[in-house]
Amino acid sequence: MKHVRKSSGCLAIAAAFLLASAPMAAAFTACQVTDTGGIDDNSFNQTAWKGVEDAKAELGIEGRFLESQAETDYEANINSLIGGQCDVIITVGFLLGDATKNAALANPDQKFSIVDFAYDPMVPNILGQVYATDEAAFLAGYLAAGMSKTGVLGVFGGINIPPVTIFMDGFSAGASYYNEQKGTSVTVLGWDPKAREGLFTNNFESLDDGRAFAQNLYDEGADIIVPVAGPVGLGSATLAAELGADKLKIIGVDADLYLSDPEHKQVYLTSITKRMDATVLDVIKSVMDDKFEGGVLEGSLANGGVDLAPFHDLEDAVPAELKQELETIRAGIIDGSISVDNK
Repeated sequence: MKHVRKSSGCLAIAAAFLLASAPMAAAFTACQVTDTGGIDDNSFNQTAWKGVEDAKAELGIEGRFLESQAETDYEANINSLIGGQCDVIITVGFLLGDATKNAALANPDQKFSIVDFAYDPMVPNILGQVYATDEAAFLAGYLAAGMSKTGVLGVFGGINIPPVTIFMDGFSAGASYYNEQKGTSVTVLGWDPKAREGLFTNNFESLDDGRAFAQNLYDEGADIIVPVAGPVGLGSATLAAELGADKLKIIGVDADLYLSDPEHKQVYLTSITKRMDATVLDVIKSVMDDKFEGGVLEGSLANGGVDLAPFHDLEDAVPAELKQELETIRAGIIDGSISVDNK
């Protein structure tokens, strides 16, 4: 048999063909499991997903999500992603704490991160993302007390869990601080920080509940209300829009609701924002850079993880003196000279 020697050019062509026909290496994939609010809740699920989308745009990763329709979906959704080429699984919400921990313990090589939960003791393959939202809520409470015409403020929550009540604590504390500084008696309906009791819809979905709870607080004199209940708060904003912002204003939570709920933007005095998008992006970067460690990542006023959104259309309605006081208080919270705890 006659052997034919291949030229170096033929070998190069063959090598190029093999490279072109070989399967591409799997891209980095971040997977997210929402709570029952859904991926487009105008709140924490959507903001957390924005972090994945930012990573897709900036880092070229792939991202996918599973929505939980009920609490019974949490474990099943997480487990369905195990072994599914997810470089990191991000679960969103305090209520996914147990399911995330169980999955992490059963799969120690899988990296997890959870929004609004921290474990004690820590789980080595889970990075918790938590937020000092009471700091920003304190500013919101002071602002609301200074802006209220009736001297009555309202707040209600979705479920009586720490990531919800921390907003209510801070808001109440900020209003109390205003009273101490000004000698006023602005009251906050809907939450007793000492008794740990207040108004809760017991869900994060019903716009009808958001409207009804806001109506009840308005009927009791509240002219500024903070719904700490995800999409439920959109029902409160609908009521405020019908009444008019001169009668009822809303302070949003999690995202800047002026931007994410443009239909009712005129009623939002501000929003208490949690930069879940930024912390999710940081988590993804840490995994990609092989720097991921279990523990806690906290967002605060100092690092920009929480804040007050701009006043937008109501910018001119907020007195310059009140704005300056808010900046002074912000500095005091950051340097520790002002405590946000009044429990």
